Amino acid sequence: PPVSRVPQPARLAPEREFIKSLMAIGKRLATLPTKEQKTQRLISELSLLNHKLPARAWLPTAAFEHHHHVVRVPHSQTVVLNSKDKAPYLIYVEVLECDNFDTANVPARIPENRIRSTRSAENLPECGMGPEHRAGSFSTVPNYDNDDEAWSVDDIGELQVELPEMHTNSCDNISQFSVDSITSQESREPVFIAAGDIRRRLSEQLAHTPTAFRRDPEDPSAVALKEPWQEKVRRIREASPYGHLPSWRLLSVIVKCGDDLRQELLAFQVLKQLQWIWEQERVPLWIRPYKILVISADSGMIEPVLSAVSLHQIKKQSQLSLLQYLRQEHGPSNSESFLSAQRNFVRSCAGYSLVCYLLQVKDRHNGNILLDAEGHIIHIDFGFILSSSPRNLGFETSAFKLTTEFVDVMGGLDGDMFNYYKMLMLQGLIAARKHMDKVVQIVEIMQQG
Repeated sequence: PPVSRVPQPARLAPEREFIKSLMAIGKRLATLPTKEQKTQRLISELSLLNHKLPARAWLPTAAFEHHHHVVRVPHSQTVVLNSKDKAPYLIYVEVLECDNFDTANVPARIPENRIRSTRSAENLPECGMGPEHRAGSFSTVPNYDNDDEAWSVDDIGELQVELPEMHTNSCDNISQFSVDSITSQESREPVFIAAGDIRRRLSEQLAHTPTAFRRDPEDPSAVALKEPWQEKVRRIREASPYGHLPSWRLLSVIVKCGDDLRQELLAFQVLKQLQWIWEQERVPLWIRPYKILVISADSGMIEPVLSAVSLHQIKKQSQLSLLQYLRQEHGPSNSESFLSAQRNFVRSCAGYSLVCYLLQVKDRHNGNILLDAEGHIIHIDFGFILSSSPRNLGFETSAFKLTTEFVDVMGGLDGDMFNYYKMLMLQGLIAARKHMDKVVQIVEIMQQG
């Protein structure tokens, strides 16, 4: 494939303005006293931001995986996250993928009231399509290939897209199915499954559908974070004027202002290295490093952990112990779903126990430990590592957080899963010791910097 050329400084202006706008919103939110006021202001600010989209802007935390242009921020879906003094917020960003975000044409804008006008991808120029491929019913879309490009199509006035009347047929639904799911007759092997097993698994799944959280004005993020990601994508796509396009994708990001994320970046790099070490040594530990983008000394962006809520939110919403909650979500202790979630819990708990021990992670509480839909625990907020602690009091003497509730999920101190946890801890520590130079090197580089 052709090598992507480096974007010119003038063409980066829309991206810079997009990021600056998100950061400015975060700083303004921090001045408001209540969570409700912050949420209302955030929705209003993002609604105004949408008037500058689509633009030659992209989400930096995902730009290197897929080139794309930002087309819309569904402002009503945003939430302000829990924080004592700051106002970090989570947004979802609608993008259209393209071959090269620098050279591809910026998509034309579709007004919000045109959402239901069509379900055909032929009515809007795709990201990266030239003028010769556009339908004749469109207004001419300006070509921003000069250095004077504004950061939004809107800067020269809103484009009115006239959508012709479309007649759909059953063939339109074929694209919903993946070609990979169609298996040839020659490659199929006979599989025999007992009907009783099928009935049992279906009844377990129906009886233990994951519960939804109730709305809480003091914690509006709980409902949004608990919703399964695929369900959220489907819901937002149906309401989006761009949702009918095949290149449409939904991304998410946490915008954080007032915090130095450089230590978070160090923790991410160490976690990625430990993850690689354990994979190489075939130790089945599980950790989930999330991407960090440091924008300034006191601001940045964080990749959200999807379909995961904090232990604090779980306890507040369900009023159950951790073991009872897992049974509620995954079924009885002898069910296949629960046993899978328990295994995931043990592997992730062992992984993060070692991370906390090796990095001396402090300030561990139920607000910065998450539980995902598959039973994994995920630690977030690595602001206090390597001997630093809140107010430098050093009152936390434990090497890592392992509560009675965690042990109960593993079946108690005499349970097989707790013995499995201890075995994983030993294997993971030996593997990390074998590759210690790779881990120490990262810390030394950051220390010198």
